[in-house]
Amino acid sequence: MANSGVQLLGFGLSLTGIVGLIVGTILPQWKMSAYVGDSIITAVATYQGLWMSCAFQSTGQLQCKIYDSILQLDSDLQATRALMIVGIIVSIAGLGVACMGMKCTTCGADDKVRKARTAMTGGIILLVGALCAVVACSWFAHNVIRAFYNPFTPVNTKFEFGAAIFIAWGGSFLDVLGGAMLAASCPRSKQVSKYPKSNSARSASSNNKEYV
Repeated sequence: MANSGVQLLGFGLSLTGIVGLIVGTILPQWKMSAYVGDSIITAVATYQGLWMSCAFQSTGQLQCKIYDSILQLDSDLQATRALMIVGIIVSIAGLGVACMGMKCTTCGADDKVRKARTAMTGGIILLVGALCAVVACSWFAHNVIRAFYNPFTPVNTKFEFGAAIFIAWGGSFLDVLGGAMLAASCPRSKQVSKYPKSNSARSASSNNKEYV
């Protein structure tokens, strides 16, 4: 079984990863306007996220607009948003399950094997949630790269990676590490001796009892 230190480290990494996923999902800097080719650098930088688009001016003013309708959004953006939400919810659920199975908690402390299995189950759930987030970030990044290198895309509408996608990526990988550490709490089966006690050992133990 994994010791308490490994479980605490996995719990801390998973909690930090979930916070990173939430922050990355909320921030609008999933992609930002790229200045390539002969395009003139303007005083306005454009950011687009999962929930809103923002324009940052050189004067320091930031104007954001939430997407009006879900049905008007691109299907890839809708899928990325759904996967991130599912990943966050599943990761939070897995963290709660793993917390009940950790050695430092008193929930079900009488049965150590059951606690270890509970922690292992929570770690597996965390891995599933982290996998959803990794797929969402990678899918979004693939679409940004494909549009950037598409020769038919106008130069002034090309985007590159923003800070939010790197935060979400980092959170998902921390979630993977924490889930793997918690999943290492798999209980080991007790080794039972294949050879029964010999008759001489039994008779010696019985003689000792008689003398007592």
